[in-house]
Amino acid sequence: MGSRASTLLRDEELEEIKKETGFSHSQITRLYSRFTSLDKGENGTLSREDFQRIPELAINPLGDQIINAFFPEGEDQVNFRGFMRTLAHFRPIEDNEKSKDVNGPEPLNSRSNKLHFAFRLKYLG
Repeated sequence: MGSRASTLLRDEELEEIKKETGFSHSQITRLYSRFTSLDKGENGTLSREDFQRIPELAINPLGDQIINAFFPEGEDQVNFRGFMRTLAHFRPIEDNEKSKDVNGPEPLNSRSNKLHFAFRLKYLG
């Protein structure tokens, strides 16, 4: 399945996701493989029902809030890029990333973005 993931994910898209989320090439490829295995409709998106089939989320008391975090207001599907953007909030903060690009956008896993994400998870989910 790893080879399938790498052939369906274009190099340009992989590089853009890598830059935007901070995940490594191998992490993105692995997560793409997991994403496609969850995509029961094989349409390149995940629904809430796809997430609800994950046993760990089904039994988690915060499962619904976690699932809701993947879906922007009014949306009922999430594509791979949106999936990766949400997962990026869970990446650890690395000190050496702070100095990478001072003029670029704040990383998705910055302290302030993590706080904003946690607030949305708690109060809007």
